[in-house]
Amino acid sequence: MAKGITVTEFILSRQKEQPEATGAFTSILSELTVAAKIIAQKVDKANLSDALDTIESMSGEEGVVQKLHEFANSTIVNRLSHVGCLSCMASKMNTDLISIPKKYGTGNYILIFDPLGGITNIDVHMAIGTVFSIFRKRGIAEFGLMADALHPGYEQVAAGYFIYGSSRMMVYTTGNGVHGFTLQPSIGEFLLSHENICMPKKGKTYSVNEGNYYFWEENVRDVIEYFKTPDLKTGRPYTARYTGSFVTDIHRNLLKGGIYMYPANSKDPSKPHGKLMLTCEVNPLAFIVEQAGGLASTGTERILDLEPRHLHERVPVFMGSIDDVRIAEDIIQGRR
Repeated sequence: MAKGITVTEFILSRQKEQPEATGAFTSILSELTVAAKIIAQKVDKANLSDALDTIESMSGEEGVVQKLHEFANSTIVNRLSHVGCLSCMASKMNTDLISIPKKYGTGNYILIFDPLGGITNIDVHMAIGTVFSIFRKRGIAEFGLMADALHPGYEQVAAGYFIYGSSRMMVYTTGNGVHGFTLQPSIGEFLLSHENICMPKKGKTYSVNEGNYYFWEENVRDVIEYFKTPDLKTGRPYTARYTGSFVTDIHRNLLKGGIYMYPANSKDPSKPHGKLMLTCEVNPLAFIVEQAGGLASTGTERILDLEPRHLHERVPVFMGSIDDVRIAEDIIQGRR
């Protein structure tokens, strides 16, 4: 397909290839792009202003909740509530499911999202992003139930993310390849720029918070030492590249190859499996990575096979180029 077509045109062309399509799915994706444009404008204003307009309050996640984060969350909820295609929504910021107001129609899809991943990087002008995942609901109840939202990742019908950085990009998959669109500010449209993204089988970089080194188990430390150890035959040492923004690091590795790691650690007893949430952060990016030819693992299990036990469950993550992730799995499981 020709580069430069809009994301809406691309989505509609894919819809025509599926005679059973009703247009509901297309409406959800189209409305997500509108929400992302609104969020991108707000991010720009925050980056250009000394007054970031933050409020301080205790939060289990970061300790500080910024109004920008709340704005992104409410923008997605408000824009997607009225499409008439969703049974319910779930957000990283909300403890429970988000119901659809009675005045709007409901449908058979569930949207799960992280409104602004990497938000703590906003004041230093680093890229941040919105991550989303779409499932078909399982139950026949009129309103969404928690059990409907707790799907294993392989049941996703679509997943994607929006990056707000030096340029604005949308990357998404519906289970048939991964495609990227770059926002053209002069016309306000996301245009096809990266069709059928394929992640290199082997990378040259590793992304991990090495400040947690002494809180990892020994076999995880061995993984890091492997990628740091010089060996010309295997192209080592790898270069360290870690931003503290999950979606940003995965986006770089998706295009250039490499491995992202956030292992379980003993630093915070309340988060023994790490900080990343399975349903609203890890599953969507795992789906994208695997659709691009990569691999997503906990070190011992395929992430997309995990059955979530609750909405905000956290899991260890080893994700990226397939050869690199397999090496990490082999070391962790004592096969190497």
